Amino acid sequence: MDIEKLIKNCQKGERKAQEQLYRAYAPVLFGICLKYSKNKTEAEDNLHDSFMTIYDKMGQYKHKGSFEGWMKRITVNTVLQKYRKEEPLSVVHDNTQGQVDLEEAHTAINLQTLLEYIRELPNKYRTTFSLYVLDGYSHKEIGKLLGTSEGTSKSNLARARMILKEKIESQISKTTMGTWLLVLVDWL
Repeated sequence: MDIEKLIKNCQKGERKAQEQLYRAYAPVLFGICLKYSKNKTEAEDNLHDSFMTIYDKMGQYKHKGSFEGWMKRITVNTVLQKYRKEEPLSVVHDNTQGQVDLEEAHTAINLQTLLEYIRELPNKYRTTFSLYVLDGYSHKEIGKLLGTSEGTSKSNLARARMILKEKIESQISKTTMGTWLLVLVDWL
C-alpha cells in the first residue's frame, strides 16, 4: 500500500481510499480509544468519531512527521473533547496528600483484570491516568489538553491510583490461588 497515494485519494474524498485507511489503522486507533473509554461500545463510538474527524481534517495534514502519529493525536483529542463536553474535570479535594505507591505491591493481578479496573474509573480519573501512565504526558501537558490546572491533573492521578490500589488489594485478598505476577511494577 502506497501511503502517500492513499492520503491523496482520501483528501479527494474517495470512499474506497477512506475504507482502506480505516482497515489499515482502525486496530491501532481502537487501542487508543479503549484506553479512554468505559467499555468496548464506547470505544467503538470514539473510533468512529475519530475517523470522521480524520477524514474532515485530511486536507490539513502537512506531510511532516508520521501520518500515524498525526492520526493518533487526532484520536486522543477527539476523545478528550467528547469527555470535556460530557463531564467537567475538577479538582479532587479528598486526596491531595502524597501519592499511592503501587510499585511497592509485590503481588500480582492479571492484565485483563487491570484493564477492566482502569476502564471502570470515572472519566476524569481514567483520562488523566491514561494520559500520564500509558501515554507519557506530563501533568502540565495534561492540564492544557483537558483545560485544567497541573494540580488538578496530579490530584486526579493520585485519586485514580488510590482507587486502583483498593480494587487490586480487594482482588488479591479474595484470591486463594497464591501470588500473581504484578503487571503494574513500572507502570505507575
